[in-house]
Amino acid sequence: MINLYFIGSAGSGKSSLTNAFFGWMENQRYDAITVNLDPGIEKAPYVPDVDIRDWVKLDEVMEEYDVGPNGAQVLASDLIALNIDEMKEIIDSFDSDYVIFDTPGQMELFVLRQSGKFLIDTLGADQSIIGFLYDPVISKTPSGFISLMLQAASVQVRFNVPFINILPKSDLLTEDERNRIMNWSMNMADLEDEIHNEAPSMQSQLSIEFLSALKSFGANQNIIPASSTYGSGMEGIYNTVQQIYFGGEDLRRD
Repeated sequence: MINLYFIGSAGSGKSSLTNAFFGWMENQRYDAITVNLDPGIEKAPYVPDVDIRDWVKLDEVMEEYDVGPNGAQVLASDLIALNIDEMKEIIDSFDSDYVIFDTPGQMELFVLRQSGKFLIDTLGADQSIIGFLYDPVISKTPSGFISLMLQAASVQVRFNVPFINILPKSDLLTEDERNRIMNWSMNMADLEDEIHNEAPSMQSQLSIEFLSALKSFGANQNIIPASSTYGSGMEGIYNTVQQIYFGGEDLRRD
């Protein structure tokens, strides 16, 4: 069983990608389930097989602890840990090849709170992989792309599990924009050249310094373009996960 966590900033397309990838798995006759970890989601584009809202509801947290929506989100992220054993039992009962996790919209609630790491460790870090979503709008500029690289690196350090980069909503980009982002992900030298070509500023200087640190970290790796609208990139995500865990061997079809 592989636990695939989609992590990214609010609006990056985690829920849509969860739905699209699950649909692709179903069409390929692979066995997969979905898990919603966002207690604040109002309407998911898929029907979760396991839903944190069965245990933690934001309106109930707000009423019980007398907090507003933001405070309830923080409390809810910690309350998830109290129900992890029951959640694990239900997830294991499906005996699926893939478990696709849709993480909270506010990334920091999962990444920075201890409950996020506890959840991954409890459900099996040795069988987990993170798909980090690069917001396509932010990714269009060199400084924006570097800021997302820094976020991705911090997530990778935090959880220390295999990691893939995904460019969701790639259909919103022009072909030139998409190709430029793909090139940046593989060639940091080209990314640095683009920063040098920008007008000198404090931002560009910081970007160069951050990029230097990312080079030392070894943060550059291919990014997989995907579109939940058109279903593109799903096979690329699947093949990358299979390569990491099974040497590229295909799953058995039902």
